[in-house]
Amino acid sequence: MTPARFPRAALFDLDGTLLDSAPDMLATANRLLQAQGRAPMTLSQLRPHVSKGARAMLGAAFADLDTAGRESMVPAFLETYLQELGRHSVLFDDVEPMLAALEASGCAWGIVTNKPEYLAREILPQLGWESRCAVLIGGDTLAQKKPHPLPLQVAAERMGMAVVDCVYVGDDERDIQAARAARMPCIAALWGYRQDHEDPAQWGADIVLESPSALLEAGNWPQAL
Repeated sequence: MTPARFPRAALFDLDGTLLDSAPDMLATANRLLQAQGRAPMTLSQLRPHVSKGARAMLGAAFADLDTAGRESMVPAFLETYLQELGRHSVLFDDVEPMLAALEASGCAWGIVTNKPEYLAREILPQLGWESRCAVLIGGDTLAQKKPHPLPLQVAAERMGMAVVDCVYVGDDERDIQAARAARMPCIAALWGYRQDHEDPAQWGADIVLESPSALLEAGNWPQAL
């Protein structure tokens, strides 16, 4: 039997997979609510919507506004979030040891997120990742974003890897849909953000894991044939 090995390359979603950014998002939403004289949200109210993006979070914070009203607030949300970026967020437990284990094995890693690229790039130096992250694809880097496969395909190409030699890890169904469409092995992360009705077991990931600590074990990664 061939011993289990880490993949040649690992790609990760950012918010809800590597970074618990919900506290930054909460501070952002509550500043917008305060500006309109509204009551603040709690973290438990906002958390399930974080992986769905700014529009979903605005929908949770300003549920009485119509789509156009919430859309008009997106620029203010992003501007405010830039000011709160990294002030409250933390890495999920065992993410740093997991990345160190990948690096020690010779596995390159990168990030494919639907967050605007300029916001994602602001985070890298805060975490000391600017020289460690081999590739960063944001939601506006290319003509398509997840669940389209293009971001994962381009990320693999920029790393000099075949798609099948990479594994993608994400906490949202769009992550798994993108990986499946790209024919990239994938892992569904249960420690991230999701709504009550969502069932990751139905997303079609190769593996479903409960915590980042499971990624410290090479045997928990999809193995190349």
